[in-house]
Amino acid sequence: MKKLVEEVTGEGLESLLGEVIEVMCYRYIYHGKLTGVNEKDILITDASVVFNTGPYDNKDYEDIQKLGRDLYVRTAAIESYSLAK
Repeated sequence: MKKLVEEVTGEGLESLLGEVIEVMCYRYIYHGKLTGVNEKDILITDASVVFNTGPYDNKDYEDIQKLGRDLYVRTAAIESYSLAK
């Protein structure tokens, strides 16, 4: 039987608190500073929606539009996340 015996905290979304991130969800890609994390939501400050990333090796997005407000995103809708490009 294999058992998980080590509990690690401060990984995943928590490790990115204070960083500018890119969150890929079912329908949209969100961009902004991650300022809050709990079990059900994350808070993105100065949020934008990325409509076209362009080539991933480019420094900037081709089409990114600011929402003009903070945004809460349900963790259940998140497919992947990372530091922003």
